[in-house]
Amino acid sequence: MTFLDCRACIAACFLGLALSASASAAAGGDSGYRIVNRWQAGGAGKWDYLIVDSAQHRLFVSRATHVQVFDLESGKLAGDIADTPGVHGIALAYDLNRGFTSNGKGDSVTVFDLKTLAPITEVKISGHGPDAIIYDAPSKQIYTFNGHSNNTTVIDAGSAREVASIALPGRPEFAVSDGAGRIFVNLEDKGLVAVIDVAKGNVKSTWSLAPCEEPSGIALDAARHRLFSVCHNERLIVTDSVSGARVAELPIGKHVDAAAFDPGASLVFSSNGNSADVTVVSEISADRYIVKGSLATANGAKTMALDAATHRIYVPAMGASGFEILVAAPN
Repeated sequence: MTFLDCRACIAACFLGLALSASASAAAGGDSGYRIVNRWQAGGAGKWDYLIVDSAQHRLFVSRATHVQVFDLESGKLAGDIADTPGVHGIALAYDLNRGFTSNGKGDSVTVFDLKTLAPITEVKISGHGPDAIIYDAPSKQIYTFNGHSNNTTVIDAGSAREVASIALPGRPEFAVSDGAGRIFVNLEDKGLVAVIDVAKGNVKSTWSLAPCEEPSGIALDAARHRLFSVCHNERLIVTDSVSGARVAELPIGKHVDAAAFDPGASLVFSSNGNSADVTVVSEISADRYIVKGSLATANGAKTMALDAATHRIYVPAMGASGFEILVAAPN
């Protein structure tokens, strides 16, 4: 080993120690959040993504073969969308009064009425294993991200027809639209973000998330042009959504899945299943971030939804009496 190699190793060690120390400090810090309720949700099936419907004051939770819908005020079950085999995610198109589910085992998308929850149709797609799903409002298109075929299926939300398929250079995880013609998707097996050009229907570029391993959840601060990717090696990577340059790296908890950004509070959230907590990061400026602390949740609670209107977060978990949803609010 050369002297320069040695210096690089020492620097890397100090960086690792600094990040570990920061993570330890965060674990004992005040996250600014507390658990205010625990909904005894019941029902069968494991869970995956969930999403808040702020307009109707409801929470959609995927449950393997169906989607449970909860009233945000009472925490009571308000409806159930059946026949969604292997459901992973839910996308909401307010302008069309439609909702969409990605059915991983059915290679399909269920379209439902957003107000009544009644099924409208089921769209069979060419992609395999649809997982994440998002709605790009400007183009009025639904995108499914297919983990078994490494591509995204594009569906015209109005006609409920597949209109395109875009190959991806890796296995997609979650994605986010900037509402200005670009969609960003984490590639789990490559440690990359792929940037999709909506108008051209192709991948225009890929950006490295190194040293990120297995990125899953992604969130966006559209005003400051910052992407937040959470990684299975306990890192949150902040990327400039214009240039692709890495801006910051922060420690988070173990076995992360979801990420969220609250623009009103300038907070980034990371839900961590194995460390049974949510890491809360404060965005001081576009280039400066501080881990505030961690909110204790429950073992296995790795997914999450944010209600930006109330600043509450919802974290599903398996409690002593069965499936429950933890409701957290600012102190």
